Amino acid sequence: MITIVIAVSLTLVVKAYVFTAYSIPSVSMVPTLEVNDRVIVSRLSRDPSRGDVIVFDRPANDPKTSPGDPDVLIKRVIGLPGDTVTADESGQVLVNNRIIDEPYLAPGTVTAIGAPIEVGDDQLLVMGDNRPASQDGRTFGPISKDLIVGRALVRFWPFSRMGRL
Repeated sequence: MITIVIAVSLTLVVKAYVFTAYSIPSVSMVPTLEVNDRVIVSRLSRDPSRGDVIVFDRPANDPKTSPGDPDVLIKRVIGLPGDTVTADESGQVLVNNRIIDEPYLAPGTVTAIGAPIEVGDDQLLVMGDNRPASQDGRTFGPISKDLIVGRALVRFWPFSRMGRL
């Protein structure tokens, strides 16, 4: 009986403070993540790098449009504190006037950014990999690092697409 209590307690602690699983609710991260893919998120990763995929609480300035909209979102980090993010005429993303390599985008993806986006201290700019279908930082602006739940590490479902992110 003690073994079961210890096992359940450890599982709850790990889920609450270390790792948790999330299901992908929308097409905003296709082709990297498909709808209903499941990912493991490290709650310990609170200082992501450019290119990392993160889960974060929905920002207050991105209100739900229906009751089924998720409370947490998953996007890729594009801009870090102090960055200025723009797009050139061909739809490539520039960070601080340098084109960034985005091998995770589908070929021919065009990114539209109306005006330069300034990323403040303790903020990140996030975008979905499916740029035409993603409601992301181009709409709601940079997010506070305080909203980060964690960094998505691996896709574990479906098994046929299991792998690191």
